[in-house]
Amino acid sequence: MSQTIIEIQNLEKVYATGEEVKVRALKGVSLKIEQGTYVAIMGSSGSGKSTMLNLLGCLDRPSSGSYFLGGEDVATMNDDQLSIVRGKKIGFVFQSYNLIHQLTVIENIHVPLFYQGIDLNDCRKKCEDLAKLVGLGERMDHRPKQLSGGQQQRVAIARSLVNDPILLLADEPTGNLDSKTGTEILNLLDELNANGKTIVLVTHDDEVAERAHRVIVMKDGLIDKDTTRKPSSFLTGQPGQKLPLHA
Repeated sequence: MSQTIIEIQNLEKVYATGEEVKVRALKGVSLKIEQGTYVAIMGSSGSGKSTMLNLLGCLDRPSSGSYFLGGEDVATMNDDQLSIVRGKKIGFVFQSYNLIHQLTVIENIHVPLFYQGIDLNDCRKKCEDLAKLVGLGERMDHRPKQLSGGQQQRVAIARSLVNDPILLLADEPTGNLDSKTGTEILNLLDELNANGKTIVLVTHDDEVAERAHRVIVMKDGLIDKDTTRKPSSFLTGQPGQKLPLHA
Protein backbone atom coordinates (compact mmCIF):
# COMPACT_ATOMS: atom_id res chain seq x y z
CA MET A 1 0.00 0.00 0.00
CA SER A 2 1.31 3.45 -0.94
CA GLN A 3 2.27 5.84 1.82
CA THR A 4 0.30 9.08 2.13
CA ILE A 5 2.74 11.95 1.62
CA ILE A 6 0.25 14.82 1.88
CA GLU A 7 -2.97 14.91 3.86
CA ILE A 8 -4.89 18.14 4.36
CA GLN A 9 -8.26 18.56 6.02
CA ASN A 10 -10.52 21.64 5.84
CA LEU A 11 -7.59 23.88 4.99
CA GLU A 12 -8.40 27.58 4.95
CA LYS A 13 -6.30 30.64 4.24
CA VAL A 14 -7.59 34.14 4.88
CA TYR A 15 -5.65 37.25 3.91
CA ALA A 16 -6.39 40.65 5.45
CA THR A 17 -6.16 43.34 2.77
CA GLY A 18 -7.32 46.19 4.96
CA GLU A 19 -8.69 46.94 8.38
CA GLU A 20 -11.97 45.19 7.64
CA VAL A 21 -11.43 43.53 4.26
CA LYS A 22 -10.54 39.85 4.26
CA VAL A 23 -10.00 37.51 1.31
CA ARG A 24 -10.63 33.78 1.71
CA ALA A 25 -8.06 32.36 -0.68
CA LEU A 26 -8.78 28.77 0.40
CA LYS A 27 -12.18 27.79 1.73
CA GLY A 28 -11.85 24.46 3.48
CA VAL A 29 -9.90 22.22 1.10
CA SER A 30 -9.35 18.52 1.85
CA LEU A 31 -6.89 16.40 -0.13
CA LYS A 32 -4.64 13.33 0.01
CA ILE A 33 -1.62 12.65 -2.19
CA GLU A 34 0.10 9.27 -2.18
CA GLN A 35 3.80 8.56 -2.53
CA GLY A 36 4.99 8.39 -6.13
CA THR A 37 2.06 10.38 -7.53
CA TYR A 38 2.48 13.10 -10.17
CA VAL A 39 -0.13 15.81 -9.56
CA ALA A 40 -0.84 18.95 -11.59
CA ILE A 41 -2.73 21.82 -9.95
CA MET A 42 -4.48 24.20 -12.32
CA GLY A 43 -6.78 27.18 -12.08
CA SER A 44 -7.27 30.74 -13.23
CA SER A 45 -5.83 33.76 -11.46
CA GLY A 46 -7.39 34.02 -8.01
CA SER A 47 -8.45 30.38 -7.94
CA GLY A 48 -6.26 29.56 -4.95
CA LYS A 49 -3.63 27.43 -6.68
CA SER A 50 -0.71 29.69 -5.70
CA THR A 51 -1.92 29.80 -2.11
CA MET A 52 -2.18 26.02 -2.17
CA LEU A 53 1.41 25.75 -3.42
CA ASN A 54 2.68 28.08 -0.70
CA LEU A 55 0.95 26.04 1.99
CA LEU A 56 2.08 22.68 0.59
CA GLY A 57 5.63 24.03 0.41
CA CYS A 58 5.49 25.27 4.02
CA LEU A 59 6.17 28.79 2.77
CA ASP A 60 3.07 29.94 4.65
CA ARG A 61 0.75 28.63 7.36
CA PRO A 62 -2.99 28.03 7.01
CA SER A 63 -5.50 30.12 8.91
CA SER A 64 -7.24 26.91 9.98
CA GLY A 65 -7.35 23.22 9.16
CA SER A 66 -4.69 20.52 9.26
CA TYR A 67 -1.76 19.65 7.01
CA PHE A 68 0.29 16.49 7.48
CA LEU A 69 3.44 16.14 5.39
CA GLY A 70 5.02 12.70 5.58
CA GLY A 71 2.95 12.04 8.70
CA GLU A 72 4.16 15.21 10.45
CA ASP A 73 1.69 17.95 11.44
CA VAL A 74 3.11 21.12 9.91
CA ALA A 75 0.03 23.36 10.08
CA THR A 76 0.81 24.59 13.58
CA MET A 77 4.59 24.90 13.26
CA ASN A 78 6.38 28.20 13.76
CA ASP A 79 8.63 29.77 11.13
CA ASP A 80 11.82 28.12 12.37
CA GLN A 81 10.20 24.70 12.40
CA LEU A 82 8.79 25.21 8.91
CA SER A 83 12.24 26.21 7.68
CA ILE A 84 13.64 22.90 8.92
CA VAL A 85 10.85 20.97 7.18
CA ARG A 86 11.45 22.82 3.92
CA GLY A 87 15.16 22.08 4.11
CA LYS A 88 14.77 18.39 4.76
CA LYS A 89 11.52 17.25 3.15
CA ILE A 90 10.72 19.49 0.18
CA GLY A 91 12.47 20.30 -3.09
CA PHE A 92 11.47 23.41 -5.04
CA VAL A 93 11.66 24.16 -8.78
CA PHE A 94 10.62 27.68 -9.75
CA GLN A 95 9.81 29.31 -13.07
CA SER A 96 12.65 31.81 -12.63
CA TYR A 97 15.23 29.16 -11.55
CA ASN A 98 16.34 31.23 -8.49
CA LEU A 99 20.01 30.36 -8.90
CA ILE A 100 22.80 32.34 -7.23
CA HIS A 101 24.73 33.89 -10.10
CA GLN A 102 28.05 34.10 -8.27
CA LEU A 103 28.09 30.34 -7.66
CA THR A 104 29.01 27.47 -9.97
CA VAL A 105 26.64 24.66 -10.93
CA ILE A 106 28.01 22.44 -8.16
CA GLU A 107 27.84 25.24 -5.60
CA ASN A 108 24.23 26.04 -6.53
CA ILE A 109 23.25 22.40 -6.17
CA HIS A 110 24.88 22.39 -2.73
CA VAL A 111 22.96 25.43 -1.40
CA PRO A 112 20.16 23.55 0.47
CA LEU A 113 22.78 21.46 2.27
CA PHE A 114 24.80 24.58 3.08
CA TYR A 115 21.83 25.88 5.05
CA GLN A 116 21.81 22.59 6.95
CA GLY A 117 25.45 23.14 7.90
CA ILE A 118 26.83 20.49 5.53
CA ASP A 119 30.12 21.52 3.92
CA LEU A 120 30.49 21.11 0.15
CA ASN A 121 33.61 18.99 0.64
CA ASP A 122 31.49 16.49 2.57
CA CYS A 123 28.91 16.10 -0.20
CA ARG A 124 30.76 17.01 -3.40
CA LYS A 125 30.30 13.57 -4.96
CA LYS A 126 26.56 13.72 -4.34
CA CYS A 127 26.35 17.15 -6.00
CA GLU A 128 28.47 15.95 -8.91
CA ASP A 129 26.28 12.88 -9.34
CA LEU A 130 23.18 15.08 -9.46
CA ALA A 131 24.81 17.37 -12.04
CA LYS A 132 25.44 14.29 -14.18
CA LEU A 133 21.92 13.04 -13.53
CA VAL A 134 20.42 16.15 -15.14
CA GLY A 135 22.88 16.13 -18.04
CA LEU A 136 25.33 18.78 -16.82
CA GLY A 137 28.35 16.62 -16.14
CA GLU A 138 30.46 18.80 -18.43
CA ARG A 139 29.20 22.07 -16.93
CA MET A 140 29.89 21.63 -13.23
CA ASP A 141 32.19 24.65 -12.94
CA HIS A 142 30.05 26.96 -15.08
CA ARG A 143 28.05 29.83 -13.61
CA PRO A 144 24.39 30.53 -14.48
CA LYS A 145 25.24 33.30 -16.98
CA GLN A 146 27.20 30.70 -18.96
CA LEU A 147 24.18 28.40 -19.22
CA SER A 148 21.02 28.40 -21.31
CA GLY A 149 17.62 28.72 -19.66
CA GLY A 150 17.04 24.99 -19.94
CA GLN A 151 20.41 24.24 -18.40
CA GLN A 152 19.69 26.63 -15.54
CA GLN A 153 16.41 24.84 -14.89
CA ARG A 154 18.30 21.53 -14.85
CA VAL A 155 20.55 22.98 -12.14
CA ALA A 156 17.42 24.00 -10.22
CA ILE A 157 16.05 20.45 -10.50
CA ALA A 158 19.35 18.97 -9.30
CA ARG A 159 19.35 21.44 -6.39
CA SER A 160 15.79 20.41 -5.50
CA LEU A 161 16.91 16.78 -5.20
CA VAL A 162 20.06 17.27 -3.12
CA ASN A 163 18.24 16.93 0.21
CA ASP A 164 16.48 13.69 -0.88
CA PRO A 165 13.04 15.32 -0.46
CA ILE A 166 9.88 13.30 -0.04
CA LEU A 167 8.06 15.94 -2.14
CA LEU A 168 9.10 17.89 -5.23
CA LEU A 169 7.12 21.10 -5.88
CA ALA A 170 7.37 22.73 -9.30
CA ASP A 171 5.85 26.16 -10.00
CA GLU A 172 5.43 26.72 -13.77
CA PRO A 173 8.83 25.05 -14.36
CA THR A 174 8.69 25.55 -18.14
CA GLY A 175 7.17 29.04 -18.12
CA ASN A 176 10.38 30.79 -19.21
CA LEU A 177 11.47 28.16 -21.73
CA ASP A 178 10.85 27.59 -25.43
CA SER A 179 8.71 24.58 -26.33
CA LYS A 180 11.60 22.25 -27.21
CA THR A 181 13.54 23.01 -24.02
CA GLY A 182 10.35 22.88 -21.98
CA THR A 183 9.66 19.39 -23.30
CA GLU A 184 13.15 18.29 -22.25
CA ILE A 185 12.53 19.56 -18.71
CA LEU A 186 9.16 17.82 -18.56
CA ASN A 187 10.78 14.60 -19.77
CA LEU A 188 13.24 14.88 -16.91
CA LEU A 189 10.40 15.32 -14.40
CA ASP A 190 8.67 12.29 -15.95
CA GLU A 191 11.78 10.21 -15.35
CA LEU A 192 12.12 11.40 -11.76
CA ASN A 193 8.50 10.46 -11.10
CA ALA A 194 8.92 7.07 -12.80
CA ASN A 195 11.76 6.45 -10.36
CA GLY A 196 9.44 7.11 -7.42
CA LYS A 197 9.61 10.84 -6.74
CA THR A 198 6.35 12.48 -5.67
CA ILE A 199 5.76 15.62 -7.76
CA VAL A 200 3.19 18.39 -7.39
CA LEU A 201 3.30 20.85 -10.27
CA VAL A 202 1.39 24.11 -10.65
CA THR A 203 0.67 25.12 -14.24
CA HIS A 204 -1.79 26.96 -16.43
CA ASP A 205 -0.76 24.93 -19.49
CA ASP A 206 -2.99 21.98 -20.47
CA GLU A 207 -0.12 20.26 -22.31
CA VAL A 208 2.04 20.39 -19.19
CA ALA A 209 -0.82 19.07 -17.05
CA GLU A 210 -1.28 16.13 -19.42
CA ARG A 211 2.00 14.75 -18.08
CA ALA A 212 0.46 14.20 -14.66
CA HIS A 213 -1.43 11.17 -13.37
CA ARG A 214 -3.82 13.40 -11.48
CA VAL A 215 -5.12 16.87 -12.31
CA ILE A 216 -6.68 19.11 -9.66
CA VAL A 217 -8.51 22.21 -10.88
CA MET A 218 -8.99 25.01 -8.35
CA LYS A 219 -11.82 27.54 -8.55
CA ASP A 220 -12.74 30.25 -6.05
CA GLY A 221 -10.64 28.73 -3.29
CA LEU A 222 -12.04 25.22 -3.65
CA ILE A 223 -11.24 22.08 -5.60
CA ASP A 224 -13.54 22.21 -8.62
CA LYS A 225 -12.32 19.01 -10.33
CA ASP A 226 -10.04 16.17 -9.26
CA THR A 227 -9.29 13.73 -12.08
CA THR A 228 -7.06 10.67 -12.00
CA ARG A 229 -5.94 9.29 -15.33
CA LYS A 230 -3.15 7.71 -17.28
CA PRO A 231 -0.57 10.23 -18.53
CA SER A 232 -0.35 10.99 -22.24
CA SER A 233 0.91 8.19 -24.47
CA PHE A 234 4.07 10.07 -25.44
CA LEU A 235 5.48 9.79 -21.94
CA THR A 236 8.57 7.73 -21.25
CA GLY A 237 7.11 5.59 -18.49
CA GLN A 238 4.22 4.74 -16.22
CA PRO A 239 3.92 5.14 -12.44
CA GLY A 240 6.27 2.79 -10.65
CA GLN A 241 8.29 1.91 -13.74
CA LYS A 242 12.03 2.34 -13.16
CA LEU A 243 13.79 4.29 -15.89
CA PRO A 244 17.51 4.89 -16.32
CA LEU A 245 18.11 8.57 -15.63
CA HIS A 246 20.54 10.31 -17.94
CA ALA A 247 24.13 10.47 -16.71
